[in-house]
Amino acid sequence: MQTVSILGCGWLGLPLAKLLIEEGYLVKGSTTTPEKLPVLQQAGIDAHLLQLNPEPVGELAALLDTDILIVDIPPRAGKFGDDFHPEQIRRLAQAVRRSTVNQVLYISSTSVYPELNREVTEADVVLPAESAAPALVTAEQTWLDQSGDRMVTVLRCGGLMGYERIPGKYVAGKTVTTGDVPVNYIHRDDAAGIIAALLRKQLTGTYNVVAPLHPTRREVYEQSCRDLHFAMPVFAEPTENAPFKVVSNQKLTNKLLYTYKYANPLNFFYSLS
Repeated sequence: MQTVSILGCGWLGLPLAKLLIEEGYLVKGSTTTPEKLPVLQQAGIDAHLLQLNPEPVGELAALLDTDILIVDIPPRAGKFGDDFHPEQIRRLAQAVRRSTVNQVLYISSTSVYPELNREVTEADVVLPAESAAPALVTAEQTWLDQSGDRMVTVLRCGGLMGYERIPGKYVAGKTVTTGDVPVNYIHRDDAAGIIAALLRKQLTGTYNVVAPLHPTRREVYEQSCRDLHFAMPVFAEPTENAPFKVVSNQKLTNKLLYTYKYANPLNFFYSLS
């Protein structure tokens, strides 16, 4: 039985852990707050405290006693600065090099892609200088540089939506000038399902994780506002066309036989509870 450690059992990490437990993995997980340890334990997770400040503080050794390491730590810039997350990952990767981990899966984001007014693929951003989020690409590269020693997979996830993350909630009653921009979303259930499928197939490399269809923000906002009874936003004509990108999932589709639960963001499942 394989052991998986998930660094960051938050909005995606916790349901992912539950799915992997159902699939027969032994799952360890980290949280930064003692209050959340019982929540993880009740889900069947071997829970540990860990903070990356950026140096690891806590029970990292226990978490690195694993076959597979999933790193799901949102980058925090702001007051920490753009170098904070790459330094978190650099120090974590140093510890991983001394461990017996044989597979690393790093959760990145499609925010690395600039708005190029066209479809973008994984080849459009390889170096930090090409990216709209250079800190993330630097972190990605830190892991990919280890690929000679272990299996490394980088997942550039689109906007994670579903359940209480409801697009219309964030624009209810507001004026929107980017209604014609296509969305690059992925439902949380599909993000977790794709990660589980990737682990089964042991795929390595960099992949975009987005729903196959890309309706406009206007369509998505209006649909979710109607369904969940939020105030409809006001769509104003922009003074000039808003830049956009359509993130392709073709590389992942070519490598992985996965059936999306929610291929169309207009049909995502949401819940107010």
